[in-house]
Amino acid sequence: MTTRTLFTNARLLDPATGLDKKGELLSVDGMIAEIGEKLACQDAEIVDCGGHCLAPGLVDMRVQLREPGDEYQESMESGGQAAAAGGVTTMVALPNTDPVIDELALVEFIARRSRDVGLTRIRTYAAATKGLAGKNLTEMGLLAAHGAVGFTDGLVAVADAVVMRRALSYATNFDLLLIQHPEEPRLAAGGAATSGEIATRLGLPSITPVAEVMMIERDLRLVETTGARYHAAHVSTAAAIDAIRGAKARHLAVTCDTAPHYFALNETALGDYRTFAKVSPPLRSEDDRRAVVAGLADGTIDAIASDHAPQDQESKRLPYTSAGAGIVGLETMLTLALELYHAGHVKLLTVLGALSRRPAEILRLPAGKLEAGLPADLVIFDLDRPWKINVADFHSKCRNSPFDGRPVQGAVLRTVVAGRTIYAAS
Repeated sequence: MTTRTLFTNARLLDPATGLDKKGELLSVDGMIAEIGEKLACQDAEIVDCGGHCLAPGLVDMRVQLREPGDEYQESMESGGQAAAAGGVTTMVALPNTDPVIDELALVEFIARRSRDVGLTRIRTYAAATKGLAGKNLTEMGLLAAHGAVGFTDGLVAVADAVVMRRALSYATNFDLLLIQHPEEPRLAAGGAATSGEIATRLGLPSITPVAEVMMIERDLRLVETTGARYHAAHVSTAAAIDAIRGAKARHLAVTCDTAPHYFALNETALGDYRTFAKVSPPLRSEDDRRAVVAGLADGTIDAIASDHAPQDQESKRLPYTSAGAGIVGLETMLTLALELYHAGHVKLLTVLGALSRRPAEILRLPAGKLEAGLPADLVIFDLDRPWKINVADFHSKCRNSPFDGRPVQGAVLRTVVAGRTIYAAS
């Protein structure tokens, strides 16, 4: 039986084509069938968008879901509920689970669990090296053929230059994507905060910002020699962004993303040892934060990812140096990104493109566009609604967010996957 849904009275926003106008969208059997100012369709369910924004569903390219192994912190079901509430229709899981996603059976497990949960689409990266140990490469070609969308060692860098060169060469043969955690591990070892006044005042062991750009510049040299597709995750420093800007000017196949906390916060958020603001890489200086905003505005930074990293209370309520790193971000990614638009720093379609079109293009996923023939994965949001973030309302199992109580503007009203509503605001 054919299922039709007509989304009416919408402000259609498509970063792929520059579309920004009032109109309607028709979904038939889970696929976008037609887009126009006024569509005629009988026997369709009507969804009145109330004049609010209708855009491609968000594609979050960096999420820790903790399943398998640590489901007490997050599961695919709770993570899917959190993603749906945040307007995310596709998310990609890191491989740092227990066991590590470095074998075919585990890639297939993620796909099967995603279908069983039936919420947001869940794809996965596979480990670049076996066991994330940084030594022996995984069977990338086979893993990609069965669904892995890229290869990364997750929270740690592939530090050995010889191993990284081999990984890039292998990836080139199969046209695969390598994602790097850009941090020179020996420079970062034991550190907890960015070196500078805040770390000194708090007496915290520090990490020099140079650790990020050093790893990226090394990798860019290897990319030049191999021709591989390379992606730097959660870039956070002006020097790293400048290096990537230069690589793009040389037409290297290089992309990067950042996370909301690197443009919405700086190192002062550490306050008096606020472990909820401890992330990896650490929060940076105000100059670096502004460089991230500028990198998003000029397109040097391709994508915004939530960097969702659930940690339970026991992991966060510890001395700062011992506390786990990371924050939950699925439910706040869109509204924090919209701050860039409301502050006049980044155009609205550019913000939405960094949340949907660009990550979909980088990962080669059929998403991120309002285009006939693509899945009807959509988000409807009120661009201007004011509210305060309240972690007590989160769908995630964990509440580790430094944004609790922050006034924001822009709220998700409805999330749609394959034409089916998986979240509707009450």
